[in-house]
Amino acid sequence: METPIPVRLKAARKAAGYTQQQLGMALGMDPNTASARMNQYERGKHTPDYQTMQRIGKVLGVPTAYFYCEDDVLSELIKNHSIS
Repeated sequence: METPIPVRLKAARKAAGYTQQQLGMALGMDPNTASARMNQYERGKHTPDYQTMQRIGKVLGVPTAYFYCEDDVLSELIKNHSIS
């Protein structure tokens, strides 16, 4: 099975209202390369390391586990679960 990261990343980014460039810049990427780098992540050409996924999750307001969960129903439960 292919990694669910690209699809989940794109969905979470769009739900949060970010463009690829805006998300990349929020993560501290250079504005000139932010969009291209995020595009490569969303296309599955490159996979962000775990620490980067943690930062992405924090910016987008979703748990890191959401990006890795293979089951769609479980991923939605993870995304919507908030820990107080």
